[in-house]
Amino acid sequence: MLSRARPLTLRAPLPRTVRRERLRLADGARTTLYVARHDLRRTDVRVVRLERPGPLEAWCRAHGYGEALVGGFYARPHLTPLGELRLGGVLREHVPFAAPFDARRACLHVAGRTVTIARRDALPATPAGDLLQAGPLLVRGGAPVTGDAEGFSAGSHQFDSDITVGRYPRAALGLTRRGELLAVACDGRADDEAGLTMAELAETMAALGAVHALILD
Repeated sequence: MLSRARPLTLRAPLPRTVRRERLRLADGARTTLYVARHDLRRTDVRVVRLERPGPLEAWCRAHGYGEALVGGFYARPHLTPLGELRLGGVLREHVPFAAPFDARRACLHVAGRTVTIARRDALPATPAGDLLQAGPLLVRGGAPVTGDAEGFSAGSHQFDSDITVGRYPRAALGLTRRGELLAVACDGRADDEAGLTMAELAETMAALGAVHALILD
């Protein structure tokens, strides 16, 4: 999947599963939030690595998918996935996160209709299905996660800036108690689109009903 290729904007008309709303933030700034809810009993969730960066709308049209979100990180110059990636149970080429964060950083794990959001060390060593290591966790047990246990701050390895600070376009996934998958994205980097900090996104995901959630981008 793609990461940080371009600001994420969903154009009208939106899929019927997606709701658009304007958020007013604590300091008066505003941003547009897109929220999709999917019944996991009726939803096919997959992790896909695109062959080259490109618009997700075009990829969805070409492959018959209704929606897609960017996810994960990559290492330059060859855009190799940064963090563990498994497709159909097969470990794919990637640059591992440096220890000890390789075990701590959150993952999306999909095995059939079962979708799990958890730290890597809470999942099987060789899981079946698809796995994307991204993170950090935003919500655990229904409450926003605080602190930097996964090591994403500027002082941690393999990032050239502190991705935990500042408002940006964001994408996240969450799981609700009702068996729904929440797919959420926000605009940013524009005069009338502030974006969200990680803390603001965590609070938003919890308010939307997520029991567990992680940031994808």
